[in-house]
This record gives sequence, structure tokens and C-alpha cells, in this order.
Amino acid sequence: HTFFEMLGNWSFGDYYKKEAIVWAWELFTDVFKLPKERLWATVYRTDDEAFEYWKSETDINPKHILRFDEKDNFWEMGETGPCGPCSEIHINISDDYDNPEWVNAGKPECIEIWNLVFIQYNRDSKGTLHELPAKHVDTGMGFERLCAIMQKKSSNYDTDVFTPLLDEISKLSGLKYESDYMIPMRVIADHVRTLTFAIADGAMPGNEGRGYVLRRILRRGARYGRKLNLNEPFIYKLVDVLVQTMGDVFPEIKTNQSNIERIIKAEEESFNTTLDRGIELFEELEKKLLKDKKKIIPGEDVFKLYDTFGFPVDLTSVMALEKGLTIDEAKFDELMNEQKEKARKATKERQIKLELPLSLEIKVVDPKVVSSTLFTGYDEIKTEAEIISVIDEDGKSFVVLDKTPFYVELGGQTSDFGYLISGDNQFKVVGLTKINNQTVHVVENKNNVKLHPGDKVKAVIDDMRRWDIMRNHSATHLLHAALRKVLGEHVHQSGSYVGPDRLRFDFTHFEKVGDKQLAEIEAIVNSKIRENLDLQHHKDTPFEDAKEMGALMFFGDKYGDKVNVVQFGDFTMEFCGGTHVHNTSQIGLFKIVSESSIASGVRRIEAVTGAGVEKYISQLEANVQTQIAKTEQLNEEKKKLEKELAELKLQDKLGGIDDIVSSPIDVKGNKVFKGKVEATNMDELKSMGDELRLKMKSGIGMLISELDGKVGIVVVVSDDLMKKIPAGKVVGEVAKVVGGGGGGRPHMATAGGKDIAKIDDALKQVDSIIEKML
Repeated sequence: HTFFEMLGNWSFGDYYKKEAIVWAWELFTDVFKLPKERLWATVYRTDDEAFEYWKSETDINPKHILRFDEKDNFWEMGETGPCGPCSEIHINISDDYDNPEWVNAGKPECIEIWNLVFIQYNRDSKGTLHELPAKHVDTGMGFERLCAIMQKKSSNYDTDVFTPLLDEISKLSGLKYESDYMIPMRVIADHVRTLTFAIADGAMPGNEGRGYVLRRILRRGARYGRKLNLNEPFIYKLVDVLVQTMGDVFPEIKTNQSNIERIIKAEEESFNTTLDRGIELFEELEKKLLKDKKKIIPGEDVFKLYDTFGFPVDLTSVMALEKGLTIDEAKFDELMNEQKEKARKATKERQIKLELPLSLEIKVVDPKVVSSTLFTGYDEIKTEAEIISVIDEDGKSFVVLDKTPFYVELGGQTSDFGYLISGDNQFKVVGLTKINNQTVHVVENKNNVKLHPGDKVKAVIDDMRRWDIMRNHSATHLLHAALRKVLGEHVHQSGSYVGPDRLRFDFTHFEKVGDKQLAEIEAIVNSKIRENLDLQHHKDTPFEDAKEMGALMFFGDKYGDKVNVVQFGDFTMEFCGGTHVHNTSQIGLFKIVSESSIASGVRRIEAVTGAGVEKYISQLEANVQTQIAKTEQLNEEKKKLEKELAELKLQDKLGGIDDIVSSPIDVKGNKVFKGKVEATNMDELKSMGDELRLKMKSGIGMLISELDGKVGIVVVVSDDLMKKIPAGKVVGEVAKVVGGGGGGRPHMATAGGKDIAKIDDALKQVDSIIEKML
């Protein structure tokens, strides 16, 4: 299983070995009525205490209490830390159930069903065990295994945990759960459980981390669906069955059912577009290897399947194993590392970094003097400050202040611009960075004016620019809340840019956001702007308090002991360290400029606010006037060209069709009109078919053409012959000659093929094909 349900109980310094053993035996024998003679207990080789409790406190057969070493009966979470012996309970369902050699032998007829872990020690860095002052118990029992035992099934998949899913897969595929279809059906039943519960808990299929694990699982399930002739999205259809069987116990899958289904379906649709081509490529590789008498798929080909068709390496490995092949995983890893290195270099080249002196990169100032620069920018645009440290180099000064209103780029919000003023000298701040929590102001100092530690300066930010940034930043919070309201609570931020000119917001979502949805999102944000919601800025709030407040946070993100929370009314409350407007009305107006995809499962919205909306409207007006002039000119040219082109096409087409109509072939008393024609696309070929059908009056017609390196075929049949020899049947047989397929209505049908070299063969064979049908 990639997903299973763990049952169990904990004791933190309360009951211990005796009670855990007694209650385990009571549950299995008195409540579950499992046969005592088939149960076995194992303990750690030196755990005499647990061994004696099994003998004295239960009526288990003493010969069924066995000792094992660390591998089987000692639990630890790592090389150091809490650890301790464990006592496992096994059941032997074989005929030889009284044989101790079956226990821990890896035989499916004798399995562990419950593990009682006694957290008794702490292992130090030297490996020495120390008794814990308080002893704990942690137990774990596999629900699916227990069901198999209780329902007397030899496989977890034969229990009522899985049979509803297997029945539905059988129904969807039209195949019975038997023979070679069992494994694909089991894989799919298991994988849909993983996908449903993970997505309900907030995970999304993606290209990194847990998201990539989900994507691999989903694609593996989709590929196994091909073995059941399930070529269209189908996994999402199983979610409802799972909700019906488990939704009462786990209401989150019922609450999120609609979103879960949409996310899975979108992923299936995305992968299905490339899955067939990938399988085809794999089969070509297989044939080549067999021809060359080789058993290892080259790493370059494995990488191509991954990079071009989205085949995870483990999926390719499974496909290879089924064919008795292996993959060159070492070469694949090498190519993957090369790709990652190229990506890292490209990212590094795109990033604009301050060129700091080496002395700054090592250390700016003794942290004993100032541990961090106090940020005053939440409340001030100018601050009286003291220079703590300064380094001069190449016409620049690198200045550390004890406090500053300058915001250093973080969390998507760009850095401030402004000045440092010392006496009559004004220094332009051209960059900001942080080292050891100290803000370094990079200022122009072409005149090499000397600044010294202890000097008083005034730090002044460009307040108009800051206001534009704050409008955009506050708008991202409103946008985030609106997205979750319209699209669903699976949406969460995955990146952002907040500058003075625009905002960019990246978020998790499984499909394109429609125009109506964008309009609704935009309307919600602007309505909240007009509601004049006041900013509530909860600064330095203990993390646990922020959680209790309901501040939006996401699994996997890292937060400190104290956090800043930004809240606008009851509409949005998020963890955020940036700067914001005091009231939403100060944003002015919000306008979405674009919506796009930046990665599978990640969308991007770009928008403007305030003065940015004015600029956007001015640009639109200028573009409209330009386009009107261009459109008028193009329309005139277009009309002229269309007229000329239509005349030429009509003459050419009619001439070619007339030749075909004038030379029919007789097949069992029926006229067959056929020929190779020049066409630019399938629509044009169909139009020519219409023309042929009109002119031939009675008969069967076939036109064939090469279309962009592929074969296009159209078959037409006159009204009097449609029932006797439908066009769809003819075109299907002809298409086989050129390696394709097709179909259509009785009077007209179309097909495509891959082998243009067989066009002449198709023309020759159409007579015999029709003759057989007649």
C-alpha cells in the first residue's frame, strides 16, 4: 500500500508494559475473538519484564512467546533519542500454526498485526542507553491487515475496505477482477485512496517534494488503467465510492470531494495527452533492445521519457520490469544532475545580487554591539539613526544603522529606495541587504565623504514609491482570500512579487481560471477595497497565539516563535512581515492584467492597483487606437486577398474533382471514384469530398491527401448506397493500410494515418476493400 490506516494508542508516563499487554490480549481474544492457538507474542531478547507479563497476565501458550534481537523487536527514531524494546503480536493462519519457525520469517500466512512499543530509554551521542524518568507506550495496528484477519481473507484487497473500489473499477473497465487484471485493479484502488486523502489534507500534485510523489502515484495509476483499456480519465470517478465508504469517519474527504475530483481529473487529462505517445516510445525502445539482444534501457532514453513525456523514472522501471528489462539508473541520475545544475546556473544568472566586499560577507559588526537592526518602517518613513558600522569601497559606502525604515526585500516585497542624510550631505541608497540580521545600506559616495561609527544620520525612504508597494502588497492579501473564496480552499500562495508598478501572485490550482471566475475575483477584491477595511497589524505575536487567531498558514511553511499577522476586517488574516496600507480604501482600484500557467498545478495572476491602473488604462486606450487603424487597413487587404484566393481554390478544386468524376471504376455494378488530391488541411479535404459527392450522383468516392507529413482520407457515399456500404466502414478499412484509423457518418467519413508511403497502396486497395464489403 501507498496509503494505509494505523490504529493505536499512546501512554505518556501513565500505563506501561503490563497494562498494554493485558489490554492487547483482551482486545484480540475477548473482543475480536481471534483464536488464541494461532497468536504469537515476540519480545526483545533482554526484555524479561515483558516476557514475564505475557506469561503471568495472559493465558497465551507460553511456547508462543519468542525473543528476537534489535532488527525485529527494538524501536528507535534515529541514532540518538528516545527508543526502547517492543512486543509484537503475530497470527499464523496456516495449517502449521504451532510452528515457531513461521514467526518473523516473512511468510504471508504468518503476519504481525500489532506492535507494542515501550519507549524506555534515551540513547546519547555515544550510543549509551539511559533510562527515561517517565516511560511511554506507542502502539500501532494496521487496519487493513486486521480486516483481512477478521473477515478471513488471504489478502487485504479481498476485504470490504477495497471491494467497493474494485467493483467500480471492474464496472468502469467492463473487465472482471481476475487473472491478469487483478494487479492493475489493486494498484488503482490503492492509489486513489492515497490521492484522495492527501489532496483533502492540502497536498497538490506538483513537480517538487510531496507534490511530485502524488504526481508519480497518479501517473502510475493512469498507466495501469491502460492495462484495463481505460484510456480516458477515470481515477477521479472512484473518489465518490471512497467517500461513500470512508466519508463518515473522515469527513474531510466528503467536504472536499468536488475539489478532489477536479484536481485528479485535471491531472489525468494533462498526463493522458502524453501517456500514449510515451508508451509508444517505450515499446519502440523495447523492440530495439530485443533486436540488439540487450536488457538495459539506456539512461538517455529513460531521461527522455521523463523530460519529454513526464514519465517518472520509477514508472519506466516498472514498465521495464514487466518486460524483463532494467534501466540504466546511474546514467539517468547523471543527466538529471546535469539538468539541475544548468537550472541552478540559469537562476543564478537571472538573480541580481549586490556586489558586497568580502569583509561584509564575513561580518559587518560585532553582534554584541547590535544583534539586529531595528525596523521602524511599519510606522515611519524617516528615522533618526546612528551609524554602527561603515565600510567604504569603490565610490560606495556600506552602512549599518541601529534602526532603519528601509524594508529589505523579503517574501516577495521589493526593497525600498531613498536617502541617508548626514549634515549637508545626502547619500542615495542604491541597494539593501541583510547580514547577521543587520541591515546593510549600500549608498552612492562618489565624493568619498567620510562616515564614521557613532555619526547621526536621517534615513528617509521614497514614500510615494513605498505607498505604491504597500497598495500592491495589501491587494495580494485580498486577492488570496478572493481566490480561496471563488476557486476553493486548496488554493495557497506559492510565490509572489510586490513592486511599485505591479503585483504578481502565484498560487496552487489545477486548471486555468476562467474569465467569469477572474471577473468575480476582481469584483470581490474591489468590493473589499470600497468597504474601507482597517488594517490590524499583530506584531511579534507568539506563534501559537497567531494560530488560535485563525491566521492563514500552510503545512510545510516554516515560522519562528514570534510572527507578524496582517488582518483586514474579517476577510483576510495571514502571517506576513511586509508593509501595508492602513485602510483598504487607500489601494484605490484593483485590476487583473493576466492569468497564466507557470508550472503544472501552479497558476499566476498579474495585476495593478492605484496609479498602476491609470497607466494600464492609458496603455489600453493607446493600443485600441493603434489597433483600429491597423484593423481597417488589414480588413481591406483581407477582403481583396480572400476574393482572389477563393477564386483560385475553386478553380483548382473543381478541375481536380472533374477528372476523378470522369473516370470511375466499376466494382460489382457500383461506380467507385477515387484519387489523390492536394489539400492543405482536413477541412479542405472534406469540402472536396462534398464536391465529389455532389457530382458523382451515385457511387462511392475516396479522396486521399498528404497533410503535414500525415495521411488524410475522406470517403463519401451517395444516398442510394449508404445502407449497403456506409462510409465509416470503408474509411476504417482503408485507414488500416496507412497505419491509422477513423470513422464518421454513413454518407461521409474521415480518417488519418501515419504512413504517407502507403498512400498509393491505399488507392489501389480501395477497390478490393469495397468489393469484399459488397
